[in-house]
Amino acid sequence: MRSIKGKVWPIAAGVAVVAVAMAIAFGVGRGDGGPETATLRPVAPSYAQTVPHSAQQMNLSFAPVVRSATPAVVSIYTYKAMPPRYVDPVFGMLFGQGYGAQAPAQTSLGSGVIVAPDGVVVTNAHVIDGADEITVSLTDRREFSARVLLSDPRNDLAVLKIDARDLPVLTFRDSDTMAVGDLVLAIGNPFGVGQTVTTGIISAQARSAEDGRVFIQTDAAINPGNSGGALVDMSGRLIGINTMIVSPSGGSNGIGFAIPADLARQAVESAGAGSSIVSRAWLGVDSQTVTPEIAESIGLDLPSGVILSRLHPRSSLSAAGLRPGDVITDVEGLPVIDPASLDYRLGTGRIGESLPVGYVRDGRRREVEVRLIAAPEDPPRDVAEIGGRTPLSGVVIANMNPALAQEQGFPTAIDGVIVLETMRSFAARYGLRPGDVLREINGTPIRRVDDVETAMARASRGYWSIAIERGGRLLRLDTRG
Repeated sequence: MRSIKGKVWPIAAGVAVVAVAMAIAFGVGRGDGGPETATLRPVAPSYAQTVPHSAQQMNLSFAPVVRSATPAVVSIYTYKAMPPRYVDPVFGMLFGQGYGAQAPAQTSLGSGVIVAPDGVVVTNAHVIDGADEITVSLTDRREFSARVLLSDPRNDLAVLKIDARDLPVLTFRDSDTMAVGDLVLAIGNPFGVGQTVTTGIISAQARSAEDGRVFIQTDAAINPGNSGGALVDMSGRLIGINTMIVSPSGGSNGIGFAIPADLARQAVESAGAGSSIVSRAWLGVDSQTVTPEIAESIGLDLPSGVILSRLHPRSSLSAAGLRPGDVITDVEGLPVIDPASLDYRLGTGRIGESLPVGYVRDGRRREVEVRLIAAPEDPPRDVAEIGGRTPLSGVVIANMNPALAQEQGFPTAIDGVIVLETMRSFAARYGLRPGDVLREINGTPIRRVDDVETAMARASRGYWSIAIERGGRLLRLDTRG
């Protein structure tokens, strides 16, 4: 990252894990915790789905599934050294240099799933966030130090590696092959009491959150300490990574959420390829859910699918012939109900493969093959920190491109110079925040990071006029500095 300068940017098996795991995202509390996935095409379950009709059938047990799956579910302990409370030279001379210099260490607890026999473990990003040390504890009581291969806070997934061999593993199952009502088991280490198994059903599939993420909903009990643990089917295959709950009290109320195994598999494959971020297929579209009003206005019988409002010129959907106003209804025959589910259905496919996409245009249903591509790194993002003594000093900026927009969750249509970080800047005091787009500095239009450097070099000390775009609105910051 270069610098731009102008003339003048848990319980350690106890209480701490409860505090960490009960953090709430958008009003939703976190709960700490297949068939081969060569394609995402759904297949019929291979087991018979029947209702028990006799006492003998009611005596059937989940024990064989538990024995098969639990050895591959681990406990994860993290250690975080807290910053010094204070370092006072006077107190240091009177009471010794160590007096009051170090706050107690913070520990937390979560769960994880072994997905490769050489020690690859999947968990939640929030389980290991900020950890200085990570310890993975197996069911046979062996403990290993772990290193982070990949952390994806946006999808709340992390991939760890421990130095071990011949470990038990869980195999991935395409979560789209599961149906609402199917039995599932949740496995983890709630509240640090030890490995625990709970049972329930799939309550909903492809449940979308406000931040665009997609989850499997289950009523299997998920509690603090379960985060990162396994949600498995009745064959012991991994269908999801337990991640959070809806609960006013912090305990399980029967509304739990798991990250679909397709996303976890994608994270593992990305880490195996040496990437520090999840490599996902890029759509390059902006869309909105078809409401009853929209359906009526465009002549649809039912309000279903998503309507495309904008397509990037390099979008794979645009290349396939789709255009604004088309309504996408399904991918591989699976329903698309909102923009998040469209991103999930296509985004979890493998780069280079083609998937059938159903859509409606002019009242007629059509189908087209969409070839999945990676998000382009064009223009180069050229991340830079603004230096010097200006209102923008300390701000971290970058050229917006499709890859950066996908990583950060920004709209596809945004271009220009994006603000990535403001924590160490004067501008944060004036209200500048990540996601803002710089449009003008002292009358100089800003289109690329180099334009910022030019504008800062030309500026004279004193009055500053900075125009930014936020949420489609143009705002202006006028200050002296």
